[in-house]
Formats: sequence, structure tokens, C-alpha cells
Amino acid sequence: MTIDEREGAALGGLLFFNGPVHKGGFTFTSRPGKATGIRLAAALNQLLGSEPVPHLWNTVTLAGDLRHREHAATAGEAVDRAAFEAGLIAAKDDGQPPAAGIVTDADPQVAKLALEMIEARLSTGALSLSTERIPHCSGCGHMAGTGAHPCQVCGNETLLARPRRVLVAERALDRPALDVNDVHAHHKRAPVHLRNIAGNVPARLILSRTRDHGISLGPIGLPEMVLDPRAGLHIAVLAAARATGAETAVMVLTQNAAANVAAYGQPFLRHHGSRLLYGLHGHIPYDHIQDLTTGYQRYRLPPAVRASFETWFLPLYSWHAKNHIDTGQLAALLTHFHRARLTAPERPQVPAWRDIQQAVEAGSTTWLTRKAGLATAVAIASGTAP
Repeated sequence: MTIDEREGAALGGLLFFNGPVHKGGFTFTSRPGKATGIRLAAALNQLLGSEPVPHLWNTVTLAGDLRHREHAATAGEAVDRAAFEAGLIAAKDDGQPPAAGIVTDADPQVAKLALEMIEARLSTGALSLSTERIPHCSGCGHMAGTGAHPCQVCGNETLLARPRRVLVAERALDRPALDVNDVHAHHKRAPVHLRNIAGNVPARLILSRTRDHGISLGPIGLPEMVLDPRAGLHIAVLAAARATGAETAVMVLTQNAAANVAAYGQPFLRHHGSRLLYGLHGHIPYDHIQDLTTGYQRYRLPPAVRASFETWFLPLYSWHAKNHIDTGQLAALLTHFHRARLTAPERPQVPAWRDIQQAVEAGSTTWLTRKAGLATAVAIASGTAP
């Protein structure tokens, strides 16, 4: 199989995407862990022989609304929200745009797919429009959670329940919110505590929210409301997958993040032959990377190799670790990476590469713990081809 044929096969099947990154006051330099999903997805897609995929961002947030309002007030003029968000995102990675671009959970193609999916589910009864008594701020009218005191928008401490027409999903109680069949892993399992977190939501979920920015639900009769971002981020991944021709999109994210959004994404995991799976990865102790200074010096690793260990290998290993990488493991992992790098072939052999591709497609990670498997991956990452 040629490289072109291999890329075509990957694009027609499975691709990895980062769970949309939730924005805040950080850069990838100051908080490298925030880029783990982006880097992991890129590494896995490279091993599959596929082209780069867009970076995905979560911009539909109340914090984003408040940040935008404050900026507009300071600037003294209206500022386009999409352009405002684009500027903030560009600053996260030193202004270097990703090769395949950026997709946010409020982009037009995401909104188009969202409305298509919502209307299809309304027609089958999987979703419904219902008038419910919802807590609202008596001052600004913002929808509030049952424990939201004071109002997160204006600070008012009085909440009043009043009728409002909303988009509703009835949870499928015969299956867990975080179903093991929706996890991309060789051994189909989801830790019990994560399944408990995912299931700790009402059986009747309200999927519409009052936000300044997002996927407008006006076209389905809910003016001034947008789709809940916990649902929207799933659709953003599917929209990005649709644009690249992938039938299966694996959204890589931490276990806790998956548990917190799974119930809201349950109605939006499949559409017209496309499917979304969760790829779980663990936390990387970047705060302790300085502990490796002695190891870097012992192995005489140049800056480029150090960067490869920190931004390529550690994200990959977090996919194996699932929960977290212990600080005490870092030195041993550096030694493992260094030895695999020294034995990496100039060009990976086709059978060895295919073994890794099959493992990635199946969600198997044990090859990362074997020097020969990691050495082949290092050769692939170097840009060489069989």
C-alpha cells in the first residue's frame, strides 16, 4: 500500500480530534497540559498516515460572554464576537496557526450540522420542545442552575422560577450516560467512578441555554437561546470529521471531562453513518518537568529532542496511562523514550508500521511500553516513510 493509499484509507475510516479546548487566561507555553488533546490527536493521526486535522475550541461559555462584554465596554465600541474569539485563540500558541485551521463550537458549519441533527431528533421524539419552570435571575433574566447564587451574569441574588420553552432530552435510562461502547479502547471499560459522575445528572436534560454566543436555537422556535455547549462540542467534532471525510471521530479528552459531558452528548454521537467515540487520556505532570534536567544532561538531549519527549511522547503515553502519569514515572519514561529513539530505524518497516496502525485503530496502547513499537513510532514521527 502506498502512502497516498494509506492516507485515503485513514480518511475514510477513523480520525482523532481534540476535545474542544475550554478557553481561559492561559497560553500553551504557560499551561502545556491544555494542549495535550491537540498534541495527542496529531500524533495518533500521524501514525495512521493521515493529514493534520483542525484544532477544536470551546467558545460557548458564560465566561466568554462576560469577557467579551468587558472588552467591548473598554474598547467603547461593538466588537464582533467571532473575531474576538479568533484573536484570543491565536494568542494561545504564540500566534502560529495550525496547518489544518481551527474549528470552534459556534462556527457556521457546526451550527448547520447541529440544526440538522436537532430537527431530525425532534421528528423522531428523541428530543422535544417543552415548557418547564426554570430558575431565572430576577434582574437580567439569565437562566440559572438550581444552586446558582448569586447570578453569574449580574450578581443579583434573587432567582425566580418561571415558565420557559426549552429543548429537552430524555436520558436513555437503559444505558449508562458514559457507555463503554462509546469509549475507544482495546479493553472496553470505563472506570466505575467516571460512570457514576456521568450518570449524576437529571433524567430530563435541558439542552438550551441563555448565552450571547453559540448555536442559535431560533430556527426551532427558541429565540435568544443557544444549544448547551456540552452538547455542542460533540457536534463540533462530528462537523470537523465530516469535513475530512472520516466516518468515525475519536474525541480525545480527560476522563473527568468525558464524564461531565457524556450525558449531554448522548443524543449526538451518531448521524448519517458518522460516529463519535471518546478517547480517554490522563493528566501529565508538566509542573515537574524541571525534575528531568539531570536526565536531559545525562543523555545529552538537544532542545528538539526534549520538546519531542514533552509534546509528542508524553501526550501519547497519557493515552496509555488514562488516569494520570505519576511524577515518579517521568525519569523512567525519559529513559524508555531515549532508548527507543536510539534504536529507531532510519525508515520504519511496512509490517511494523501496519501493526501500530492496527493497534491505534483498535485503541490498543501496549506498543507504547515496548521499545520496538515506540522505536517504529519515533521513525514515523521523524517524517520517514517505508
